[in-house]
Amino acid sequence: MTIADRWLLPDGMDEVLPPQASRMEELRRALLDLYHRWGYDQVMPPPVEFLDSLLTGTGTDLDLQTFKLTDQLTGRMMGVSADVTPQVARMDAHSMKRQGPVRLCYCTNVLRAKADQHQGGRSPVQVGVELFGHAGLEADLEILHLALASLVAAGAGEIHLALGHIGIYRSLVQAAGLATEQERALFEALELKSPGELADRVAECVSDPALAGMFMALGRLHGGPEVLDEAREAFAEAPAAVGAALDQLRALHRGVQVRHPEVEPYFDLAELRGYQYHTGMMFAAYVPGYGQALAKGGRYDDTGRAFGRARPATGFSMDLKLLATLALGEPAHDGVWAPAEGEGLHEAIAALRERGERVVQALPDQRTGPGEHRCNRRLERIDGRWEPRSL
Repeated sequence: MTIADRWLLPDGMDEVLPPQASRMEELRRALLDLYHRWGYDQVMPPPVEFLDSLLTGTGTDLDLQTFKLTDQLTGRMMGVSADVTPQVARMDAHSMKRQGPVRLCYCTNVLRAKADQHQGGRSPVQVGVELFGHAGLEADLEILHLALASLVAAGAGEIHLALGHIGIYRSLVQAAGLATEQERALFEALELKSPGELADRVAECVSDPALAGMFMALGRLHGGPEVLDEAREAFAEAPAAVGAALDQLRALHRGVQVRHPEVEPYFDLAELRGYQYHTGMMFAAYVPGYGQALAKGGRYDDTGRAFGRARPATGFSMDLKLLATLALGEPAHDGVWAPAEGEGLHEAIAALRERGERVVQALPDQRTGPGEHRCNRRLERIDGRWEPRSL
């Protein structure tokens, strides 16, 4: 290994340097304060858990993202947290056991075995909220409003909100009575967004002409609010659950428009991200200039069933590292540069710091000056008193 190789980081791992680190910390505080004002209590899940609980009810996607290791004390397999949401669901179901709605928030590091195509690198700082114990539309709307408020707090201007509902696809699959292999084939075709591939798979797997037409319609139903009207016609003979899902999407759209009329809505009824995990509405929020969603979430009812307490649940998460780049720029110079020594100097510095001022004291023979340390004032002794003066 050469000296240069010693400084290489693994692919997908990154370090956070100034000024991004300061920006991230400011944003972390702002978001947690925002969630506190909305009634969300902060939790701190452990970085490592036994696989039996960490991956319960989460499907194969999270399993593939989880680093695994052996506990030297018990010999049991453990996993490093790749997604905080299942851990918070365990807390609600097993550790807290509160009755009624429970609102929880968090901000913590997670580690992923490979880069997440939706949320960037392998070592994000995951921040988010979860609302347990309420199955109504009001809970989903609260989560949507809070996600949009989070992006605004982070400095987002133009926001595009993509909405979908996993229940539409689930209901059509159930009505068609598809075998596991057939469902997987249709799923992959819809994910590819290829009309030709979808047509081939529908012809192979769906015998009912009406349902076959609905699956084909699913692949092209994406766009603005008019998509919901088109879906009403396309799914006129679909199971009642499909109509209920469309009603929910329309109500969510109206609720968002009332409080966030500036947000551009987008609907994709064939969006199957998190298929093994989500149970109802799903959303992703985008900002121009970013190739991935800055916030994503939705409903994931009954995740706590494996812990003996099935509960309705809805929430969202974000990567604080990515979010902090929304307003990342040269930090303002706002500090006091103090000399290395002087009579009464230490008392004066202590008093300034007590008032919340940022004071950088020079070291003997230091060659860098106040500008390199983001100071816009200099501490000077005037008439026997130390006073900060503008540079």
